[in-house]
Amino acid sequence: MKWRYPFVFIALVLLFITVIARLFYWQVVKAEMLSEMAHTQYSGIIRILPQRGEIKTSDGFPIVANKVSYLLYINPTLIKDKNTTIQTLSSLLDMPVASISARLLPDRLWVSIKTGIEPLKKEEIERINLPGVGFEEHYSRFYPEASIAAHLVGFVGKNEAGQDKGYVGLEGFYDRLLKGKEGYAVELHDALGKPILSKRMDRAGGSDGGNLSLSIDRSVQFLAEQKLKDAIVQYGALGGMIGIMDPTTGDIIAMAAFPSFSPQKYWEYDEGLYTNPFITNAYEPGSTIKPIIMASALDAGLITPQTKCNICSGPITVSDYNLHTWNDKYYKDTNMIEVIQHSDNTGMVFVALKLGVDRMISYLSRFGIGELTDIDLQGEVAPSFKPKNAWYDVDLATTGFGQGISVTPIGLLTAFSALANEGKIMQPRVVRAFENSNGEVLKVPIKFSSTPITDKTAKVMTEILVNAVEKGEASWTKLKGYRIAGKTGTASIPVAGHYDPTNTITSFIGFAPAEEPKFVMLVILNRPTSSIYAAETSAPLFFDIAKDILSYYGIPPSE
Repeated sequence: MKWRYPFVFIALVLLFITVIARLFYWQVVKAEMLSEMAHTQYSGIIRILPQRGEIKTSDGFPIVANKVSYLLYINPTLIKDKNTTIQTLSSLLDMPVASISARLLPDRLWVSIKTGIEPLKKEEIERINLPGVGFEEHYSRFYPEASIAAHLVGFVGKNEAGQDKGYVGLEGFYDRLLKGKEGYAVELHDALGKPILSKRMDRAGGSDGGNLSLSIDRSVQFLAEQKLKDAIVQYGALGGMIGIMDPTTGDIIAMAAFPSFSPQKYWEYDEGLYTNPFITNAYEPGSTIKPIIMASALDAGLITPQTKCNICSGPITVSDYNLHTWNDKYYKDTNMIEVIQHSDNTGMVFVALKLGVDRMISYLSRFGIGELTDIDLQGEVAPSFKPKNAWYDVDLATTGFGQGISVTPIGLLTAFSALANEGKIMQPRVVRAFENSNGEVLKVPIKFSSTPITDKTAKVMTEILVNAVEKGEASWTKLKGYRIAGKTGTASIPVAGHYDPTNTITSFIGFAPAEEPKFVMLVILNRPTSSIYAAETSAPLFFDIAKDILSYYGIPPSE
């Protein structure tokens, strides 16, 4: 019996040694293999890129949508036959063998091979069932209406990290809201790398981008762009702009500018075309600012519509500068109604001198001139005017007729809207509502900006502007049966320290109907060659568009 104890002891020792040896084998000798198998089991982390939000016009139509495509990637550790995989993908993707092979480093678990793969091509590759080959769903921007509202929309490009990023316009301003947040899902694999389909976890940590609902009326936008293109050709202009706003809400109904670009293929165009000139280009407005200056003096009680100009019988000399009317016609004892009707520069010098520097600066500021409108578009600028101590008498005088002062089109349109809206300015906006990924709609509130003049002043100025349309130099273009308030503007372009009278920026600004305005519109043509005058270029364009908008809104003639 005694021999049994040593036998049992020896057996236990051998068993212990065997266990230790197996543990050493698996934990030390095979440690790297087990680690790789464990890693393989959880290597199926799939990125889920968010779908960028759509941009929709006021009728709910997406002028910017998304097109589904795919990124093909490879996990080199799961490839069974490297040569077959490379040759097959090279043929199907039309890629060089060397290009694919160079990327398949054995120590990498995820390698991007090609983006922009169409759904049909994806299905074709999936049918072959190549181990280690997978797809990520991507979204690229799609523009159902081609280049409509390109400057408003902007475009989506790549940042330094190769990620989608919105640039200029709405894409830039609302990039954070539109782009969403990247998420992921985990697809479990067995130790051999085969997916366990029933064990795919739900998406985590991400959300799609939100949709933008615009104030832009698609029909009016299309109308404005087409009419502008035709006018540029007809009048031989280098380019042009149109902005249309609802003065009671600040809603931008349409905004067009040419030359333009295609957001779908933005890289084919000069970068200078990307910015929206309606919010970035500073220019001297000429006579289109006269109603604002006149309204300021009326509001301050310095003049009345019947006040006579006692210095308007000829050119006026201010600080050794001779200031003329645009056509060298002069009207002795002309009143303020007639000053606007004739677009009389000497009459506006009279008004400016009445205001003085302090009041001029004060009212310009109240109208928002020299300040940002805070429109929800990327890239807005605001040209500032001289500080008070740098104004000379000639600066005051020329400001009265829109020379020597700079504005942006959006700044002038917004300021002028006060005349159509009982003296009140509303902050301009392009986006009315934002819809998040959960379907919740968040309305963008209408924002009041300022009240530069009284309701009474606005009404008086409206009648003065109606008279200008009925009897002014552009009266031949007016619409019969409609009361429309408006003003022409012809501004010489400053070059090399002087003004070139042969090169002008022509414009027309106005609102309709005069009693209950549905829109205020600014039309600008850059260097028209058929005529240098607004009455023969921008004014006809304004009334051509206004006629169609009034018909579109179902507004009948009042007369």
